[in-house]
Amino acid sequence: MNTTALLARLRPLIGVVVLLAIWTIMHATRAVDPVLLPSPAEAATAFWTGITEGTLADDFFKTVVRTLWSFAIAVLVAVPLGIVFGASQKFYESIEFAIDFFRSTPASAMFPLFLVIFGVGELTKIAVAAFGAALVILFNVAYGVMGARKQRQLAARVMGAPRWRVLTDVTLLESMPQVFVGMRSGVSLALVIIIVAEMFIGSTDGLGQRVMNAQMIFDMPDMYVAIIAAGALGYAMNLVFILAERRFVHWGGK
Repeated sequence: MNTTALLARLRPLIGVVVLLAIWTIMHATRAVDPVLLPSPAEAATAFWTGITEGTLADDFFKTVVRTLWSFAIAVLVAVPLGIVFGASQKFYESIEFAIDFFRSTPASAMFPLFLVIFGVGELTKIAVAAFGAALVILFNVAYGVMGARKQRQLAARVMGAPRWRVLTDVTLLESMPQVFVGMRSGVSLALVIIIVAEMFIGSTDGLGQRVMNAQMIFDMPDMYVAIIAAGALGYAMNLVFILAERRFVHWGGK
């Protein structure tokens, strides 16, 4: 591997190195109170302790499971509905206000309603996250279906393809890039809602609950570790969808 190729592979790490350098300098110069901003080494020690002796791995796993459950429910509900709504622009326009209204409503404002319906427990966290993610996915799927290129649909009809074949072989394939955008946004939103729900809806585990507990007892290294773990999880989920989109929707924009 030549030097140019090696530098290209290492380029994504530049931001990480710069961030760690700024963090280290701020701690060393006491630009921020060391009690509030531990050093990277202290955070790394807290991470290792949390993995080997604590419950960090369990909290991480719980958050992953809740996020995946809520995302799966959102996809199962929103994708078929998005296809149905997008297949008729007039029908979608008649319900667009309701979709946009609830999509624009902060998920945290919905917590009391879901607590009343589902009570305090796992179901509430998953339900409110699925609700928020489903609206984002529904919006993108519907617009993907409506935005399918009319020329290709017309060409398929001219060639004698029945309506259901036009839908499955042309419209859905055309809409897949937008569907993946919706799913990528949906899983990120589901994670955000789950983390917030773990903070405020009677949780005993999860990364959100870990952040709150560490903050209340001023265990700053553990708090930063939980925040970094949540960020790493979100980044990993987003990366999975980017790679899947490149692999399975390679025709996007062509």
